[in-house]
Amino acid sequence: MSDLAASSANPPPAGEVSRLAEHLFRHEAGKLVSILTGIFGTDRLQLAEDVVQESLARALQTWPFYGVPKNPAAWLMQTARNLAIDVIRREKSFHEKEPEIITTIEQWSTDTDAGSQPLFDSEIKDGRLRLMFACCHPQLPHEAQTALALKTLCGFSPAEIAKAFLTSEAAIAKRLVRARQRIQELKIPFEIPAGENLEERLEVVLHTLYLLFNEGYKASAGENLLREDLCFEAIRLATLLVEHPAGNQPRTHALLALMMLNGARFGARQDSAGNLLRLKDQDRAHWNREMIARGLFHLDQAAVGDEATKFHLEAGISACHCAAENYEATDWRQILALYDALIAVDNTPVVALNRAVAVAKVRGPAAGLKAVDAIANADMLDSYYLLYAIRAEFEMELGRFSAAANNLRRAMQLTPIKSEVTLLAAKLHECESAEGQIDRGHSQ
Repeated sequence: MSDLAASSANPPPAGEVSRLAEHLFRHEAGKLVSILTGIFGTDRLQLAEDVVQESLARALQTWPFYGVPKNPAAWLMQTARNLAIDVIRREKSFHEKEPEIITTIEQWSTDTDAGSQPLFDSEIKDGRLRLMFACCHPQLPHEAQTALALKTLCGFSPAEIAKAFLTSEAAIAKRLVRARQRIQELKIPFEIPAGENLEERLEVVLHTLYLLFNEGYKASAGENLLREDLCFEAIRLATLLVEHPAGNQPRTHALLALMMLNGARFGARQDSAGNLLRLKDQDRAHWNREMIARGLFHLDQAAVGDEATKFHLEAGISACHCAAENYEATDWRQILALYDALIAVDNTPVVALNRAVAVAKVRGPAAGLKAVDAIANADMLDSYYLLYAIRAEFEMELGRFSAAANNLRRAMQLTPIKSEVTLLAAKLHECESAEGQIDRGHSQ
């Protein structure tokens, strides 16, 4: 048995193998799909995904019995290569191109040295960026772009994507099928565009990465509010983008700065039981100072030129939080000024709701409530639990515990996140206790 095939005569437990394979697949799937898509073309995206998925299935079948390879990534790559060759030999449409394609595929590195890196690392990076731009083509349905990027670049299953975006697996499967069909119909090229096309497509790519990170930073469904795998995949892809001439622009640096500065707080956002901790309750000693430094570096890079996108302003807000030694030292006036500027470029109800929090910190809870009441298109927030959680916070600060309790109960009805419900329930208990003390005081 070769070193590539197995590393141990005593294979690890199947559960451990499964977790390792899933982790590796998460990081290798995008690379492999991008390589295959570069060879076969975007119109055969499904073929590339199928081959890569089958490679993972083979790993899950063989590793529990023969052990984990010394170089698991190389094992997956070699398996995908062999499967791809088998596929093209079976398909008549590839007969004329078979020698050229097989030669290209066989150039893939099969070096079993665990410390070796593929000689074509730069080609892999460019391939992933090309695939990113293909997935985020503006002529694809908007709701399909992120789903397709998650599937092809991050190795997420339709079930995982459905869970992340609060919809059914069947709905996601349909979106993916339609997106692939649209790619084939439009003959979307596997390339990083230039000129005006780059500007248009880059905006969509950045927006998709922004949504990907936000879904991980505050998940819309599931047991946990935080999904670090989504966030760090977004950071990884944004890093690839900013290192490429096509993406090395101030707004890309601003987005990466925002991700880094927010991601630096991961280690302090939950307690040991997995419950969410609010910003003022977090132990800042657990914030990742290296990530903060990297975020500030990219924020500095983003300052080139006159551009001030929503990413610049949101990163500035996050930088204010990271700069404060403690919660009490937070520069809320600066944060409010940044929110005022953000409203001018991105006047959405959610941004306005976040601004209301800053208003309350600067001008008091009554002013915060007025800011909430003044939100344009506020009906869009009717089913958004944070609207009621924030109103409850303001009402509690004003001593109106009955109104606060009603808002907290509504918020608890609207969030599917267990850790968030736990936090809201604790606030409700605090609110009801305070209300009870007032009632007892009146009765005496």
